[in-house]
Amino acid sequence: MTEREKLSEIARRWISLWSVPVDWALFDALHADDFEDCSSAGRPATKEGFARGLRELTRAFPDLRTVVEDLVVDTERRLVAVRWSATGTNRAPYLGTGPTHRPTRITGIEIIEVRGGGAPAEKMPAGGEASAAKTAGGEASAAKTAGGGRIVRRWGEWDIGCHLGAAPGGKEEHA
Repeated sequence: MTEREKLSEIARRWISLWSVPVDWALFDALHADDFEDCSSAGRPATKEGFARGLRELTRAFPDLRTVVEDLVVDTERRLVAVRWSATGTNRAPYLGTGPTHRPTRITGIEIIEVRGGGAPAEKMPAGGEASAAKTAGGEASAAKTAGGGRIVRRWGEWDIGCHLGAAPGGKEEHA
C-alpha cells in the first residue's frame, strides 16, 4: 500500500467514526494521546474534548451516517483534507437548538495531520468517552489498529446552522 493510500484509509476510517454506533476502540486507536483539536468550538482542545463533542453530536443525531465526498492527500506534510457529508434526524438539542425531529444534512471540511506509519497527527479548521480499554500492547497496538499512524491535530468547519433553524446559509464552526 502506498503512503497516499495509507493516509487516505486513515482519513476514511476517521470520518467513519461520525456514524452511529461510534467505534470507540477505533477512536482511541486513531487519536494520539496528545491530539489537538484546533476547531474545538469551546470544548477542551484535547482528545477527550473531541470525544465529548462526538458524543454530543451522536446523541443529537442517533441515526447519523457520514460519508467521505472528496480527499486531498499531501504525503510530504502528512496532511489529509476531507470533504464530507452526513445525514441524521435531530432528536436532541444540539448547538443550542432543537430537537427539530427533522432529517438534517451536515457538511464539512476537515484537515488532519498524521504522525507515524500513515496515521493523521493533526486536524485543523479548513479555511482560515473516547477511552476504550487499551490492550496490553498499549500505544503499539493502537498504532497497528490505526494503520501505523495516529491523528495528532484537526481543523474543521461545518455547515449545519441553516438546518437547525439558523438563518439560511448560517455557518456553525464545530468539530
